Amino acid sequence: MGSLVLAQVVTGTALAAHADTSPAKDNVIAAAREEAAKTAKMPSRQVSAEQLLALAEKQVGISENGSGGGTKFHAWYMSSPRAKETVARDTGTIAGYADAAWCDMFVSWVGTQLGLQDTVGTDAYTVAHAKWFAGHDRWGTTPKPGAVVFFSFNGGKSFDDIEHVGFVIKDNGDGTIKTVEGNTDGGKVEIRTRPASQIVGYGYPSYAA
Repeated sequence: MGSLVLAQVVTGTALAAHADTSPAKDNVIAAAREEAAKTAKMPSRQVSAEQLLALAEKQVGISENGSGGGTKFHAWYMSSPRAKETVARDTGTIAGYADAAWCDMFVSWVGTQLGLQDTVGTDAYTVAHAKWFAGHDRWGTTPKPGAVVFFSFNGGKSFDDIEHVGFVIKDNGDGTIKTVEGNTDGGKVEIRTRPASQIVGYGYPSYAA
């Protein structure tokens, strides 16, 4: 994962641009914006679920620091325009994302790297992200490769019960699914097996056939 230093650089630039405008900090933000601009130009129809999952699985092993932050997913989200929007919606500060739960930042990062932000969605709050899929008529209960899967570990089935998110790799056919997730119990990106009893539902991005 990205270092805590990177997260601090991004936070400092986002929140205190007038206090410190060093070239190093400016370069971090400029690079993030340039990458976002490049990927935003990629038509969704050119990206398959397999390609998205390949990128997600390449992140396996990335781990947070001792404070629960410091990943490249935190740094990216804090530098994105979306962070300002979600802070306005949920209250708080951009700096608060530095050590926040990051499972949804991971999902959002993966989608955005491939230019799929309009169909995968971008958020840091799982409940709002699930409702976004439902609001776009892309919500259901069937596991599909590349679907965004939302969990409630106590078995709740309402949107407000959601507390975790990841991507479906496959339906195992035995009442479980194989997933790739960020911010697992060990604070890492991992491939996991999850029971259907923990699943609230699925959001379906649009992929190439």
